[in-house]
Amino acid sequence: MHQPAALGADAVRTLLSLDGTPVRRVAEGSEHATWFIGDDRVLRLAADEDVTLRRRREVALRDALRGRLPVPVPESLASGEWAPGLAYTLDRRLPGRSAEERQVSGAGELDLAGLLAALRSYGRTEPGDPAGAAAAGGRSGAGTGPVALPREPVRDPAGLREEALRAAERSADPALDPGLVLRRLAVPPPPAAPDPAVLLHNDLKGEHLLIGDDGEITGVLDWTDAALGDPAEDIAGLAISIGAPAAVRAAALASYGPEVCLRGLWLARCDTLVRLAERLHGSDDGSPLPLLRTQRRRAWQLTPLDL
Repeated sequence: MHQPAALGADAVRTLLSLDGTPVRRVAEGSEHATWFIGDDRVLRLAADEDVTLRRRREVALRDALRGRLPVPVPESLASGEWAPGLAYTLDRRLPGRSAEERQVSGAGELDLAGLLAALRSYGRTEPGDPAGAAAAGGRSGAGTGPVALPREPVRDPAGLREEALRAAERSADPALDPGLVLRRLAVPPPPAAPDPAVLLHNDLKGEHLLIGDDGEITGVLDWTDAALGDPAEDIAGLAISIGAPAAVRAAALASYGPEVCLRGLWLARCDTLVRLAERLHGSDDGSPLPLLRTQRRRAWQLTPLDL
């Protein structure tokens, strides 16, 4: 079985036919290995066939979206297989630093509002539009355009609430008032639309948002989990990555009403409790505890919608 972790710098140079170009491994995860190639390129090696399929779909989706979004997405420079059936992609590296390392400014919130609004609009584009066709795809996700995306099921709030309450009890986090958890999760969130079909990034965590020196968004990375579904999922991602108040402001600027925003906050707050408990009790050993605690703190920040 081929593992991207087994590739060293010389093998990466051979794969890309490089002569002396500096290469540096920057990340290793269950889905891919990532290398910086020089100062301006990023190589990602898929770990299995499922990731390979999603990687190839990501390249097509980014091409369909590029120029239609108010924020940059990576440009693919080359792609192929690094092992039989396992893909690699070589992208142009975008400037900026992770939202885990740099604060989003008011201008950055406007960028994110534009992103949410643009993704929302693809369900209402003209026939024959590649991105719009994907967003208007059938229930199975097989859109009529070249980028067919899966449907993300709307999550069950009752089951998620019970899971989150158990997680909060198990974690016994002194930084989080148990009474606050009960009050915030006591009332189920407003329901989602019966069949939401908004184009979602679906993984808007901090490491996938690049922030410039002025706090503006300089790139949105990793579209491999893109799907059609409930827009509250992307609002939840923003609450975890940039904080609940900023997420609500960006969503409101994108013309999302309080019902969708409240549902996004509710999802983010449940998710962060569950992920922290999983890490503390051994079922997830890959996420740094400080990061999970920071994400939990961001998601549980007070917003005007909580008053």
